[in-house]
Amino acid sequence: MQPTEITKKREKRTKTPEQALAALMRLCARAEKSESDARRLMRGWGLSEKDAEGVLARLVRERFIDDARYAEAFVREKLRLSGWGEYKIRTALQRKAIRREAIDAALAQADRQGMGERLAQQLARKARTVKYATPYELKTKLIRYGLSLGYDYEAVLDAASSFVKDTDSCDEF
Repeated sequence: MQPTEITKKREKRTKTPEQALAALMRLCARAEKSESDARRLMRGWGLSEKDAEGVLARLVRERFIDDARYAEAFVREKLRLSGWGEYKIRTALQRKAIRREAIDAALAQADRQGMGERLAQQLARKARTVKYATPYELKTKLIRYGLSLGYDYEAVLDAASSFVKDTDSCDEF
């Protein structure tokens, strides 16, 4: 490849508002997108802020983009496939500029019993692979792992305690 060919590939591909609208309609038809996802894509395509807002308004009006629907799909996916907890999901949605009401509504539909079972499964899997010298160390590592997944402390503590039977040295938690 010649140096001029490399620079051509790195140039931003600019789109007109009509092209951006068509591209986003195709993308939104395949997978849920949030308003912030659409804004990020249009910024990358070199659309002006005014044109981007016009395209976004049309996508929202025609229900290609709906942040509440996006939040519900995101919660379902992260609970079932990624095994995330409520705190991690809430934080990820807030970073995508989803309204608090939409996040709360989506999380309210979550299966709380299923979240607890999923946490127990993940901690059991982690317990099989983690290296430890004492039950205290195992419990500490399981708690840290559960918290990193975004579950609340009490749920993680209960689930970790069920895997560590010898809790004489672990009662400090």
